[in-house]
Amino acid sequence: MKILLTGAAGFIGSHLSERLLAMGHEVTGIDNFDAFYSRSIKERNLLPAKKNESFKFIEADICDGHFWNGLTGNKFDAIIHLAAKAGVRPSMIDPVGYNMSNVVGTNYVLEFARNNNITKVLFASSSSVYGVNKNLPWSVDDKALQPISIYAFTKLSGENLCQLYQKYFGLKIIGLRFFTVFGPRQRPDLAIHKFVKAISNNEKVTLFGDGNTFRDYTYIDDIVSGIIGALNYESEDFEIFNLGNTHTVSLITLISTIEKLLDKKAIIEYLPEQQGDVPYTWSDIEKSKELLHYNPATGIEEGIEQFIQWYKSE
Repeated sequence: MKILLTGAAGFIGSHLSERLLAMGHEVTGIDNFDAFYSRSIKERNLLPAKKNESFKFIEADICDGHFWNGLTGNKFDAIIHLAAKAGVRPSMIDPVGYNMSNVVGTNYVLEFARNNNITKVLFASSSSVYGVNKNLPWSVDDKALQPISIYAFTKLSGENLCQLYQKYFGLKIIGLRFFTVFGPRQRPDLAIHKFVKAISNNEKVTLFGDGNTFRDYTYIDDIVSGIIGALNYESEDFEIFNLGNTHTVSLITLISTIEKLLDKKAIIEYLPEQQGDVPYTWSDIEKSKELLHYNPATGIEEGIEQFIQWYKSE
């Protein structure tokens, strides 16, 4: 299968590229090396994939119409659309930029698929679309979605665009709601990466709130397996799936686990809660288990241990 992968240089994209290549697929990766974090990190992410002759990389912005025009005529069997401006808190500072990248950019991807007879598209959504939803665990059948951040709004808007393109233009589209992905190559702004770095270097760990927020942490290998399951799914023309671990972990427990694995105590600084943060995430993955054969296998302690090994090697 020939696959076009946006966001190929990122945390999830680079892991996914390697899995797809190992399975014998051809991958064309796109990334614009957004300045949200260091370009050098993303270039390192790409190194394993670039060693494979079946991988082609293009540096480009998905919001650039000229780029998509130049790509017309290339034959792809599927698009996996991961590219997006990431992060809840930064989205509250730059709403226009997030809407451009995450909504307009997604529109460009869907238009390219429509105009080039690429019928299968996978769209990376987020658990943040559920907002503060008390119907736990969160099911994709729950329509009471109330995003409380610009980032969440853009992801839900992307899902809605996908549904319209399926309805009116005949694309087969799957939306995947990721729940707090972690593991080797995790972005430096995310909690586990920040906490491991701070505790290792005897620096302050900043907690927003009292530490009693909960997240459904999902290991990168499990997320990639879920994406592969979605790529192979053929039954319906439009579906939404949760990709989580269906176990919640408090922020305090997360820090305690990192302390244990590093054998060091954290220096904690408590600050007020941040705008746009939700108090908990918790995935119902029964649909994903049944239809995608999705079975997350890596728990929080094992996953953090893998991350720490990678962090030390870096």
